[in-house]
Amino acid sequence: MALSMETQLQSIFEDVVVMCIFINWMFMDTPEDERTKLISCLGAFRQYWGTLPQESHEQCVQWIVRFIHSQHSPKRISFLHDCLAMAVETSLLPPRMVCGALISSDSLEWERTQLWALTFKLIRKIIGGVDYKGVRDLLKAVLDKIQTIPTTVSSAIVQQLLAAREVVEYTLDRNACLLPAYFAVTEIRKLYPEGQLSHWLLGSLISDFVDSFRPTARINSICGRCSLLPVVNNSGAICNSWKLDPTTLRFPLRGMLPFDKDLFEPQTGLLRYVLEQPYSREMVCNMLGLNKQTLNIAQHKQRCPVLEEQLVDLVVYAMERSETEEHFDADVGGTSQLLWQHLSSQLIFFVLFQFASFPHMVLSLHQKLAGRGLIKGRDHLMWVLLQFISGSIQKNALADFLPVMKLFDLLYPEKECIPVPDINKPQSTHSFAMTCIWIHLNRKAQNDNSKLQIPIPHSLKLHHEFLQQSLRSKTLGMSDYKIALLCNAYSTNSECFTLPMGVLVETIYGNGSMRINLPGTNCMASGSVTPLPMNLLDSLTVHAKMSLIHSIATRVIKLAHAKSSIALAPALVETYSRLLVYMEIESLGIKGFISQLLPNVFKSHAWGILHTLLEMFSYRMHHIQPHYRVQLLSHLHSLAAVPQTNQNQLHLCVESTALRLITALGSSEVQPQFTRFLNDPKTVLSAESEELNRALILTLARATHVTDFFTGSDSIHGTWCKDILQTIMNFTPHNWASHTLSCFPAPLQAFFKQNNVPQESRFNLKKNVEEEYRKWKSMANENDIITHFSMQGSPPLFLCLLWKMLLETDHINQIGFRVLERIGARALVAHVRTFADFLVYEFSTSAGGQQLNKCIEILNDMVWKYNIVTLDRLILCLAMRSHEGNEAQVCYFIIQLLLLKPNDFRNRVNDFVKENAPEHWLQSDWHNKHMSYHKKYPEKLYFEGLADQVNPPMQLQPQYLPIYFGNVCLRFLPVFDIVIHRFLELLPVSKSLETLLDHLGGLYKFHDRPVTYLYNTLHYYERHLRDRTNLKRKLVHAIMSSLKDNRTPGWCLSETYLKFGMNPREDNVWIPDDTYYCKLIGRLSPGPFPNCDWRFNEFPNPAAHALHVTCVELMALAVPGKDVGNALLNVVLKSQPLVPRENITAWMNAIGLVITALPEPYWIVLHDRIVSVMGSPALTSETEWAGYPFALLDFTACHQSYSEMNCSYVLALAHAVWHHSSIGQLSLIPKFLSETLKPVVQTEFQLLYVYHLVGPFLQRFQQERTRCMLEIGVAFYEMLQAVDQHCQHLSYMDPICDFLYHIKYMYTGDSVKEQVEKIIMTLRPAMKLRLRFITHSSKIETSSAAATVLFSLPISLTLEKPFL
Repeated sequence: MALSMETQLQSIFEDVVVMCIFINWMFMDTPEDERTKLISCLGAFRQYWGTLPQESHEQCVQWIVRFIHSQHSPKRISFLHDCLAMAVETSLLPPRMVCGALISSDSLEWERTQLWALTFKLIRKIIGGVDYKGVRDLLKAVLDKIQTIPTTVSSAIVQQLLAAREVVEYTLDRNACLLPAYFAVTEIRKLYPEGQLSHWLLGSLISDFVDSFRPTARINSICGRCSLLPVVNNSGAICNSWKLDPTTLRFPLRGMLPFDKDLFEPQTGLLRYVLEQPYSREMVCNMLGLNKQTLNIAQHKQRCPVLEEQLVDLVVYAMERSETEEHFDADVGGTSQLLWQHLSSQLIFFVLFQFASFPHMVLSLHQKLAGRGLIKGRDHLMWVLLQFISGSIQKNALADFLPVMKLFDLLYPEKECIPVPDINKPQSTHSFAMTCIWIHLNRKAQNDNSKLQIPIPHSLKLHHEFLQQSLRSKTLGMSDYKIALLCNAYSTNSECFTLPMGVLVETIYGNGSMRINLPGTNCMASGSVTPLPMNLLDSLTVHAKMSLIHSIATRVIKLAHAKSSIALAPALVETYSRLLVYMEIESLGIKGFISQLLPNVFKSHAWGILHTLLEMFSYRMHHIQPHYRVQLLSHLHSLAAVPQTNQNQLHLCVESTALRLITALGSSEVQPQFTRFLNDPKTVLSAESEELNRALILTLARATHVTDFFTGSDSIHGTWCKDILQTIMNFTPHNWASHTLSCFPAPLQAFFKQNNVPQESRFNLKKNVEEEYRKWKSMANENDIITHFSMQGSPPLFLCLLWKMLLETDHINQIGFRVLERIGARALVAHVRTFADFLVYEFSTSAGGQQLNKCIEILNDMVWKYNIVTLDRLILCLAMRSHEGNEAQVCYFIIQLLLLKPNDFRNRVNDFVKENAPEHWLQSDWHNKHMSYHKKYPEKLYFEGLADQVNPPMQLQPQYLPIYFGNVCLRFLPVFDIVIHRFLELLPVSKSLETLLDHLGGLYKFHDRPVTYLYNTLHYYERHLRDRTNLKRKLVHAIMSSLKDNRTPGWCLSETYLKFGMNPREDNVWIPDDTYYCKLIGRLSPGPFPNCDWRFNEFPNPAAHALHVTCVELMALAVPGKDVGNALLNVVLKSQPLVPRENITAWMNAIGLVITALPEPYWIVLHDRIVSVMGSPALTSETEWAGYPFALLDFTACHQSYSEMNCSYVLALAHAVWHHSSIGQLSLIPKFLSETLKPVVQTEFQLLYVYHLVGPFLQRFQQERTRCMLEIGVAFYEMLQAVDQHCQHLSYMDPICDFLYHIKYMYTGDSVKEQVEKIIMTLRPAMKLRLRFITHSSKIETSSAAATVLFSLPISLTLEKPFL
């Protein structure tokens, strides 16, 4: 029977012990004899070990350790330890296995001091042979073992316990290099996190070792990161720079490094700042990784206590603001009114999606307000709480809402009745908020038969009685806020709610019998024309607004199903538009509009209502989230293919709306939105409209330019826009004129050069027109003529023929009209396109003089007299053609003539601008002005003029779809945007553009985004406008002056610029001084711009407005971009009296925001500053700066101690700029490193400076552009190689190597192993030894440090993947 392993081992080791102890007593040996004796003692074991299967080895070693630890004689234990050491030295036992078994032994306890000391001495002796990953595991085990020693022990045994410390000390010894120090610090920081002291036995050993990593942590930290703040935009497009941990609000720092304390702090300031901004909820969700979709998954709750706390703090802040406002009046509301409005919206959103808990927040509020005596803002606070309570009390438990009564007791201490406020003022609704809350709570208690019914508090009695009395009155007028009060109080009580809501609804629906005319023929609408004012809508709770919008949407769908011939009342349409501005009711508002109302109306073929909804979207919507806009664009493209929409007015409306949607896409919105459609790009592209697809390409070119998406790349291959462009070229193949193409980013230029489309020659076009015209004249049968010229597939030349008829005979007959009707709106667009090309040919070859005048006259007659084509469509087609050279100039000449030569269009523009204001939300009489304008300038969209002129005249009474907002001027605005861009591209037509701006610039008063348009134009055409300062000034002046009557002074351009920058004298160009730039950057701090209702503003919040107007002004200066960029850097790099030292990082933040929002020539100057610092004596001379480089580069500490130097200022400013940069801008860094910095880096200080500069951005490169991260990784080693060869002595090898290990384990892994290994093999021995774990080589025996390792066994150093 075979003996068990334990029995055999027992026998072998008993013999060893007996024999060797006997020999020991008898003889005294030399060390050689000792070694021989130990080897002979192990003979039997060696033989046995050889027979053991591999899988039993570990079990065997564990048994040996147990056997040794079971001995009681110190001499025996010592001898057996010697045997173990010899077994390891002679390669009999693997050292890792032995060390692991020793440390994990249950018998190894600190009380057995001798065993403890002997064991750790043995580990110290053999650990040198363990591979580095094994050493890491052993270090962790040793530290855990040390933790078992209590805080107080007898001093007599400390000496023996210190054996464990020696093992740790040896493991951490950088010269011994048993493992990457980076591994060691990771294990230590796991065991002893920030702020926790290490075990007393280890003394300062651990803290000193961790401190040696502070330089590495600093290299990976952005200077002043906690002071950097973003600009919140409503697109939700956010890079990874602002992400926070949703449980701690800390920055997500990579690696277990000892970062500066402030980086470990919760970033409440950052979150609070973002929360304060209107339209910031998408960014908050992005920052904290909150996902709205999780609500659909089994009501998974994602409560975020830190967010909850910040919302509560914001409410407390608003209470403080209300208390201290000088002119605070509860009935009027101070400037804090906007803050309360915004808070209400944020609270509803975050509580609704269960990211915050309502009862928790109310209790927290009570706690924070207790004893503060803040009561001036109490009505506003109750108004905010009422919003949520009224909307959600029916679906939630009453107990969730009862904490509000605790707040009431705190904030309403009055013993007497609070008087009823003046209900003619909107703020009266806030004064009644607490009473409304009580009514809702009581209603809920009654419905639940709850015992929690609370009697009406005495102080609210008069309010309650007033509401009860108002409810009893049978007539409710619109002159005061009584209706709003009743809606708010009884929105959860259907019997009481019906009356006030019914009055509101009836007011806007219009009396059933009353009818009014709308523009065009045969178009009648219900009679109500005055919409509900914004003040009244603001005074309704969210719950009441939801009821109102639901009622409107239901009515519209009902009318659509009924195919009612009476159009919606103008009051209803305008009120519905106003309700869509409230983000709090998004699900019933814009979401319902796009995903329910539009499809329903379309299904019912209610084309009049569809036309209305598209008009609303074009002229009345604000801050609609981009995904809704792109969804609508997709709807419109599918709509365009439906036969029923092939109707002049509807087709025009669909195309105009699509054009607005495309051109209005924000630069940061384009990529995130279109990447959602990569699987099926057809859905967001037009199958037949070349103009819309061209507009999309222009938007794409602008967006990729402004966001620097293609910076550093030459091809669109592998990018998100390749499939989109390819699909466009399949749908609508076309070319671009060279002057337009030259403005495209290089990869787009390359694409269109490769995909060139052969174009029909002008000569062929002329020939085809002549041939068709001959057929027209020679054909006799009317039906044959109509069939031939309107047949699908026939050449789209009919407008050219009409032109020829008018040129030769001044007359078009009835057949011409019938052909036009038969061709249909959709097919006619192709005819307009050909006609545009034909016109250019005709005008190019006309003899001038009389003939030219005749051509112009006919062209204008076709637009204004015969109504054959609308001006905006014809101009759009002309502007989108791709003519070259002289023909392009002729094309633009035709556009100018069409717009300015006859008075028709100019008169329309002048009258519209003079009679109307853009603030539609403040108007109650828009409809009357709209009608009087259309009476004066009727829109004729069905060839009515032609029908009147044919012989005999035809009596037309086309059925017009309702027009509530639009006209040719407003339809022309997005076309005008495109026309200006085309004119900017062609140098010879600059003067014509100035003339157009002089006559038509006033239209920009009605532009949705005038500043954004200017910003995009100046940014995109920066290269073209560099030397055309007059044209730049003209453009800025035309657009800004159109708005001067509708904006408060100082809303956009600075006084200094208005005074000096608008000076047109070329001989005396104004060059601003440093003071100007300081004042301009100073405007980015809160407060310098007049406050406004951001819901109807072009920008979502003050910071976004400030940033854009500042950039527009800087780009408008008659100063080269490079000089402006340098002047901006000098705001903090030079000593400026206007820049306070204590706020320096806030100013750097502002410069970072502004300079990264400008074109490349403005921000690339930072690279020159970095190069000049690299060449400064502080970094090039070893003797110039005797201090510690990491102290020199610690900007915050240097700044506080007034010891900062230029290099640390440039470092901090570069960090601020790059932190705000897009990934496209950052992608120039690898090239900058390899081509510009690498050749100049020779000293250690220079190398460390480069590491400090770029180190903090590796995380972002890894997340957004991995290729760049890998290039930077290699560049870092190449620079190290240069420094290694240039410097005789290296003082900071350890921090350099620690940083390189950090890069490997956090970012690159083995991706750059091949290039890096070659470089490491050329470095000096000490550096090679430290980096040996990166090269995967054995220990390199070229350093004296290596000799300290006792056992140099072959070690397998495989790093499979980055260490996490």
